[in-house]
Amino acid sequence: MEFLLYRILIYIHVISVIVSIGPFFILLPLVKKLLHAKETELRAYLDTFRFVVRLAKHSGHVLVVSGILLVVSGPWTWSTPWLIMTLIVMGCSLFFLARAFSPKLRRFEDPDQNKEELAAKLKRSIWFYIILLMIMLWFMVGKPTLWA
Repeated sequence: MEFLLYRILIYIHVISVIVSIGPFFILLPLVKKLLHAKETELRAYLDTFRFVVRLAKHSGHVLVVSGILLVVSGPWTWSTPWLIMTLIVMGCSLFFLARAFSPKLRRFEDPDQNKEELAAKLKRSIWFYIILLMIMLWFMVGKPTLWA
């Protein structure tokens, strides 16, 4: 029974990773549409961006809770190198997520802003966040031995 619960936790953890990363790939083509969107379209695109960021935040909560439960109930300790590195990158990604998207999305609603410049910054932010998430994923899946 304990093994089954641990497997269910892993499943929940993996699903929350997918929900945290996947929607950001959908945003990449949406950035181009922001450049030429009319007012009603712009609102819908910005709402989609905001929804994806909120979804990532909330799935991140599930990710963190399930990760804590996996460490507490599994064979890994808090001093495991790949786990420490994952936590460091996660801290960076949380700080980045909090600052990267909302301010840029708000500026899109200002007609005096350079939308091409904003779109380029938004695209860079999306890729940077995806890279941070992929680094965490690599640590969690690859479990590299970084130091002894």
